Amino acid sequence: MGEEEKTQQTEAQGPPTVAPQTPSQNESQEDSVPTPSNFRHVVVVAAGFMTMFMTCGIVFSFGVYQAIYEEMATEPNTPFTGASSSIISLIGTLGIALMSMGGPFVSAWAKLYGPQPIIMLGGLIFGLGCILASLSQYIWEFELTHGVLVGIGCCMVYVPTMSVAPTWFSKRRGLAMGIIIGGSACGAMVWPPVLRAITSSLGFRDSLRISGCLSVFFVPISGYALTWEPKFKAKLQEQNAGIPKKTGWAKVPLINWEIVKTKKFFAQALGCFLQSAGYSTPLFFYAAFARSLGYSNAMADNFITISNASNFVSRIVIGYAADKLGRLNVLLVTTVLSAIAVFGFWLPATFAGDTISVKAGEVLFILFVISFGAFGSAYIGLFPASLIELFGVQHFTSVNGALYLVRGTGALLGTPLTGLLLPGQSALSGVASYERATITVGVLLFAASIATLWVRLEAANGKAWAWKM
Repeated sequence: MGEEEKTQQTEAQGPPTVAPQTPSQNESQEDSVPTPSNFRHVVVVAAGFMTMFMTCGIVFSFGVYQAIYEEMATEPNTPFTGASSSIISLIGTLGIALMSMGGPFVSAWAKLYGPQPIIMLGGLIFGLGCILASLSQYIWEFELTHGVLVGIGCCMVYVPTMSVAPTWFSKRRGLAMGIIIGGSACGAMVWPPVLRAITSSLGFRDSLRISGCLSVFFVPISGYALTWEPKFKAKLQEQNAGIPKKTGWAKVPLINWEIVKTKKFFAQALGCFLQSAGYSTPLFFYAAFARSLGYSNAMADNFITISNASNFVSRIVIGYAADKLGRLNVLLVTTVLSAIAVFGFWLPATFAGDTISVKAGEVLFILFVISFGAFGSAYIGLFPASLIELFGVQHFTSVNGALYLVRGTGALLGTPLTGLLLPGQSALSGVASYERATITVGVLLFAASIATLWVRLEAANGKAWAWKM
């Protein structure tokens, strides 16, 4: 661990919750904590990458199922017959929303019991949700299994993983987080063609079963390697002194309300909400929009893969850049660029076959998929990486959980409401039907950029302007 993080943790440590100790006792305790090896840091990154690959990667591949379910909605005697795009997208939206909304609870449980059992149990629930979805016969059953259960399981994996990683790194925190969250991008790059191939050969139900069984196997193994950094764990043990483990799971500690009342927290929460409300919609409708441009099912799914390939590379590069240029600076720039991608590429593509040629629309959409994949997801990895600098180590887990709740609420509201803007609520009716939805996404991301700029200004706290922040 770098000297920078040691200093931050020492300065940010709150009042002890146990009997006061003499300085010599404190120094003796800190010296007794073993210093982790570099190999241990590598294991944390590798395990985090795998958990993201197996859970978030599948959740963010829901666009494959969205297109399949949209097609089934036009056929008789299927679980989705007559269902609107908004209702179908609610399945994936519940997965993404609950992935974040349970943040305060999961963060508290990880602090009390450790991240390992939470992540391992989450992997089992995630896999069970996929398997039960393969047995569902009605759309409300898909909402509960493929939506709610998968979302809860993903939350129990995602939030602890993203909370563990920042405690192990200081100078390279942005790069480490970029690699770990890149696991979701890599998964969302690999899973779409795999799921489509399984669906074409065996049917979508078997694709759900296979992905569920793989998650049950790989996630608990990876989760076992994800523990708190030793010195951070020692601080948590002091904070948890006196909390009974048998009943502590029901006593979720609320965030410090003095922090909630600050402009800095409000600005960060506003940015999280707006960015999440706008971010998920393109992910779910990549394949459906490509179908509207005239692409085949297999080619349409490739756009999900292309986006996530761009996403995977950019998260590592952007994470490295964030460590060099300042995490808040890069967070602001990438959020602005994601809004520009929507207005500059996706919105003009909705005019294909009208004011521009279909070929030009295809080119614009390809540019949008690549640029949005590169910049749109940067927020997910960078905002938790910046929380220690903004709020201190002692408030990191509670603030992180609260902001994940805010993000989940934004996702839960954003995509279904935006889906209602599709005329006739059909995502396959033509590219022009996406115009209003596209404008809504762009406005949400532009507003998120303004909120992120506010966070950047508040972080200066009235001090002289510092470039790297």
